[in-house]
Amino acid sequence: MKKDMLTIIRKEFARFFRDKRMVFTTVLMPGLLIYLIYSFMGQGMMQEFATDDDYVAKAYVSNLPEEFSPMLEALSADWTDVDGKNLEEIKSMIREKEADILIIFPENFTAKVDAYDAAKGGEAPNVEIYYNSTESESSKAMNLMAGWLDAYEDSLINKFDINAGEESYDMATDKDVTGQLFAMLLPMLLMTFMYSGCVAVAPESIAGEKERGTIATLLVTPMKRSALALGKIISLSCIALLSGLSSFAGTMLSLPALMGGAESGMNANVYGVTDYLLLLAIILSTVLVMVAAIAVVSAFAKSIKEAGTAIAPLMILIMLVSLTPMFAGEGEKSLGIFLIPIYNSVQCMHGIFSFTYAPAQVVTTMFVNLVCAGLLAWVLTKLFNSEKVMFAR
Repeated sequence: MKKDMLTIIRKEFARFFRDKRMVFTTVLMPGLLIYLIYSFMGQGMMQEFATDDDYVAKAYVSNLPEEFSPMLEALSADWTDVDGKNLEEIKSMIREKEADILIIFPENFTAKVDAYDAAKGGEAPNVEIYYNSTESESSKAMNLMAGWLDAYEDSLINKFDINAGEESYDMATDKDVTGQLFAMLLPMLLMTFMYSGCVAVAPESIAGEKERGTIATLLVTPMKRSALALGKIISLSCIALLSGLSSFAGTMLSLPALMGGAESGMNANVYGVTDYLLLLAIILSTVLVMVAAIAVVSAFAKSIKEAGTAIAPLMILIMLVSLTPMFAGEGEKSLGIFLIPIYNSVQCMHGIFSFTYAPAQVVTTMFVNLVCAGLLAWVLTKLFNSEKVMFAR
């Protein structure tokens, strides 16, 4: 069986790699086009995230002037007065997304504002607002407070400054920014690329051979149908994986240019070797499921065109599932959702890119995907054994 399976794999590889046009359009062109298009789209993309209406921000304030108390009460937040000793600890909490905002007024703020005269020069009283731009709640609180303070400052005719120092008041790290952007965009893009690669090769290999009549030659050879099914799935998965990796490489190289590069705080170097290896494992297991599913559907089709029509619902399903990270919350995920093929892959990719995955989730996803691919390969074997399916007219 092993020899027969390897023969099928070599046959599929030879058919694919001898066709230079297919190699270019399937493996090289997706990544090249994505890199060129994304690189020239500009650096102005911005994302705005809505917050829950009932969310209460965890906020801290130091040296709060009495006249600002009504302003703070209007913001949906749980305010805590702190002294100077705890400020660094609170900044760390904001950086770790355990708190939302810290506002530091200078001591004797009201007196300093009254005494400040811009015409005489000198340093204006500075209100410091620390926040985390990768947390929607923190950004919303920052924008509200900055807007209110700006309006108050305008009424006083430039009597104080907001975040005028040279230090960074945004507690989000490059890791936070990169994780947020990549976790939202890349699962959808990767699933799209992988599915496109699978569709480019699987229907032609199954329905195409039925249409040309060459499948009959394979079926009458003295090989096990299971070897034929596994050989088809493994070889097609490898080719589809090359297409997906090409697209992934193009995306990773072009996203910094698309999102503004270092100015946006995005840096792909925050991911380590382990992250990429886990991502590759998830991609490979997902491609096996996709190829096996498309192969099963294609086995029922009489032509490539009919196969393309039949797998259209699968494409819609995968596209919808790939969008779920954009709408999912940041709470802890139940291990049960990782028992659902395709959906588990999307959630794992989101977890890897956002640094929130758990090893059990990755292991469960890979196990489920491999079992699912094995079951689909078994179904494909049964279809190869069915003359009614293989020789339908």
